[in-house]
Amino acid sequence: MQRPLAQASSAAPAWLQDIQSRGRDAWKDTRLPTRKTEAWKYTSLQPLQQSFAVPGRDAAKADVSAINLPQLGGPTLVFTDGVYRAELSSTVLPSGLTLVRFADADAAQAEQIRTALGSALLPGRHVFAPLNEATLADGVFLQVAANAVVEQPVHIAWLTTGQHEAISITQRLLVCLGANSQATVVETYANKATGGTAFTNGITELLLDRGARLHHYRLQLEQGGAVHIGGVHARLGADSLLSGFHLALGSALKRIDLVVDHQGPGAHCDLDGIYLPRGTETVDYHTCIEHSVPNCTSKERFRGIIADEATAVFNGRIHIHPDAQKTRAELSNKNLLTSNKAEINTKPELEIYADDVQCAHGATVAQLDPLALHYLRTRGVPKEEAEVMLSYGFINELVEAVAEPGLQAFLKPLLANRFAPEPRLTRHIL
Repeated sequence: MQRPLAQASSAAPAWLQDIQSRGRDAWKDTRLPTRKTEAWKYTSLQPLQQSFAVPGRDAAKADVSAINLPQLGGPTLVFTDGVYRAELSSTVLPSGLTLVRFADADAAQAEQIRTALGSALLPGRHVFAPLNEATLADGVFLQVAANAVVEQPVHIAWLTTGQHEAISITQRLLVCLGANSQATVVETYANKATGGTAFTNGITELLLDRGARLHHYRLQLEQGGAVHIGGVHARLGADSLLSGFHLALGSALKRIDLVVDHQGPGAHCDLDGIYLPRGTETVDYHTCIEHSVPNCTSKERFRGIIADEATAVFNGRIHIHPDAQKTRAELSNKNLLTSNKAEINTKPELEIYADDVQCAHGATVAQLDPLALHYLRTRGVPKEEAEVMLSYGFINELVEAVAEPGLQAFLKPLLANRFAPEPRLTRHIL
């Protein structure tokens, strides 16, 4: 297939040149996955079979008022077609929080970024990581000082305007939490309903020191011809806690790799996710929870509703290393098919090399419960409204578990409109 170009941007700060060079060298030796590659067996890269251009300067003036974003009240950085928009951002920072673009980093911050960038990526876990480095011109560095508590969520919004026919966007977020610190980070990816084709290559790294607490939300709301190949890679120190929530609306292709590496005893990870492809869209989640040390726990829940002729893939892996005794790990994947032509390929995996562990995993695939549908129909609920209510109820448990009130208030009407675009149907599930 046609290989995406690794064109380095001349706008990148000088200290990024070594990283760009490293990425270009690695990308030259990278073999793109095919259907014969096990991790890409059910996902085609056909949507990448076109030329993508680097956005022009006019991206800094694009109108994004039609794109709905959560209003969370905390520090916010907004990018349109990969270009930072200062006038749309809010950079009033509380004590203990550093939030800076790579392009604006001072010498000390640049050295911190150079040292930490890529440290959470395990070898071979993200095939498009070299391309991300090769084309990296800017990014976001978020650091929370030891013992600091950031009360309001930090919001990073990456918006695609659709004013260009086909563009390529490189996104990078580096989050570093000091010992015993706490923060909430929300990432939003969205485009206009009539937006054109865009290829987003996005990587987020989460580095948690001892005792740190992070709530991380990643909302992938792009629709239409959007192609998003991204990854979230986390490294957890001793007694740290990562609570993650992921939402993916469908588009031409979304492929997300989530890797959480427990590196310190006592670390815990909660990981929830919802994916909702329809039409002929494709969403692919590959998750891997690495338990490398003893006395760590993880709980993972993903729910998918696949409609029309859409395709979804979920591959969830729990890897218990030989020294990871006293591990407790759970994985649950449930899927609802609302059409006879919808498709889900789900594969939960356990790979255990320790003997004193408690692990559970499972996956289900079903259609709407005919008895529940009949129950609602006999009580006067029209068939269409009953189907909407049952579909929303399938994911409501995970929506209600979102701890950030402003984000939950944003998600409920968004999902209600996803299932029931007509107002008369929406009112039944809000």
